[in-house]
Amino acid sequence: MVLTRDGAVRYEPHLLDPEQADDLLRALLARTAWSQDAFTLYGRRVPFPRLTAWYGDPGAVYTYSGIRNEPLPWTVPLEGLRALLAARTGVRFNSVLLNQYRHGGEHMGWHADDEPELGPAPTIASVSVGAERVFEFEHRGDRERIALVLGHGSLLLMEGETQRRWRHRLPKRRAAAGVRVNLTFRVVT
Repeated sequence: MVLTRDGAVRYEPHLLDPEQADDLLRALLARTAWSQDAFTLYGRRVPFPRLTAWYGDPGAVYTYSGIRNEPLPWTVPLEGLRALLAARTGVRFNSVLLNQYRHGGEHMGWHADDEPELGPAPTIASVSVGAERVFEFEHRGDRERIALVLGHGSLLLMEGETQRRWRHRLPKRRAAAGVRVNLTFRVVT
């Protein structure tokens, strides 16, 4: 257990063995409909510092940062991973956000996955393949920080009050070598 105060976060370093993780990374890089959305900052459009894709069940629409994401249909690799996560967690996820970080300069700033369509206490299963990266949590009250390294083939499971009480980010890292893909499985209502 990574954190138990004001939420629950579990880390499993080997959800996938190295060969499975390699195969998944290759399939995702080759077959995912990647896009690079943009947001408005001080009146100008700025591209997000990563590539993204949204897949899921019909109707699993998700809006964040002013972007409305209509789901693409599940692919075979994503369906397989969803089934594995359902068996492991007991949750039937209906959608997944994929983020591709092509190098250490691409990142995700402080945020919480607390959009209304995720419900008041969402369970989010975050699977990482590719280059290891540091992932950080910050408590919204006392600003306590916790950092961990998300490895190739790992699972980070965030449950309960985690999204309401903590923020998280993937900071820039000059030393990060190689591409990383993160898949965050969710239940959108």
